[in-house]
Amino acid sequence: MMAGAGDARDRLAWVDIAKGICILLVVMMHAVTGTGEAMGGEGFLHPVVAFAKPFRIPDFFLLSGLFLGRVIDRDWRLFSDRRVIHFAYFYLLWLVIQSGARYGKIVGDGGPADFAIHLGHALIEPYSSLWFIYLLAVFSVVTKALRRVPGGILLAAAALLQIADIHSGSTVIEEFCARYVYFVAGYLFADRIFGLADAARRNLGPALAGLAVWAAVEGWLTLTPATEPAHPSPASLPLVSLALGAAGALAIVVAAVLIGRTGGHVAEAIRTCGRRSIVIYLAFSLPMAATREILVRTGLVADIGAVSLIVMVVAVLLPLALERLVRGTPLNVLFVRPARFHLAPARVRARPVLQAT
Repeated sequence: MMAGAGDARDRLAWVDIAKGICILLVVMMHAVTGTGEAMGGEGFLHPVVAFAKPFRIPDFFLLSGLFLGRVIDRDWRLFSDRRVIHFAYFYLLWLVIQSGARYGKIVGDGGPADFAIHLGHALIEPYSSLWFIYLLAVFSVVTKALRRVPGGILLAAAALLQIADIHSGSTVIEEFCARYVYFVAGYLFADRIFGLADAARRNLGPALAGLAVWAAVEGWLTLTPATEPAHPSPASLPLVSLALGAAGALAIVVAAVLIGRTGGHVAEAIRTCGRRSIVIYLAFSLPMAATREILVRTGLVADIGAVSLIVMVVAVLLPLALERLVRGTPLNVLFVRPARFHLAPARVRARPVLQAT
């Protein structure tokens, strides 16, 4: 019995590792682009960011849709607690925290009235990097509302929205159209994705070969300049971006399985980041901005790539340290939703997670 439980945990470890890879890539993107803009150039991590662009966010949404099937048929009260209130709580809390930290830049000379307007506007236009959490709640509600629609039709419609490359000026509309297909795919193909993970675990050679082919194609399409200004690389072309997003998301699944097979310190570190992805995602922007500001102003490190790497490492480690520091204290509400903000009895959790199941 105990062995079986351990096997089950090991088989699902790749989910945390995959989420860890995604959150590290997300933090890297923000750290690298922000540092490059501040220092007026590019460093050695810029090509890595360009390589990961087609699949970085799609894989996060794919993973978020994997477990939707567990709750989608429950009543709206329980479903809303798990998939709406859960994300709304963290969005609103960290909206206030992040906005408060940047109060002066947000309100200018307007004072509290402008700050209140900013907070109200953030209810319809997601603020900063928090848009991801906002969209998870929207995706969940839309998918439950459309759960009677045949899966093929739902997936085809979502794919058409992504291919259309819609520009509306609204973050919610644009990101919904660009990302919903991956969330739906995670929900509809959850069993097949877990089957892919099992197959990769059993067949190391073919899995490595498949990753090598994918990486070569991905690298060529993302790092080859295109002549059309609207599409800086072939990877950003319609249909190509959809295919690369799907292929890259599945490649991360396979890579996570193979990393998990090593059982080493690197695998455990990445898994820790994945298990606490909400901690990193919610809290990385403030230490990232502060670290970048200090390094750029002081000039302690001249190399753009080195500064980007330092900023990224600090932006990952400080949120984890903060979560560990507040664990078991009243400030734990920063990362764990209190019982009074539940519509249904709170489940016992050993750790905070980004994904509500």
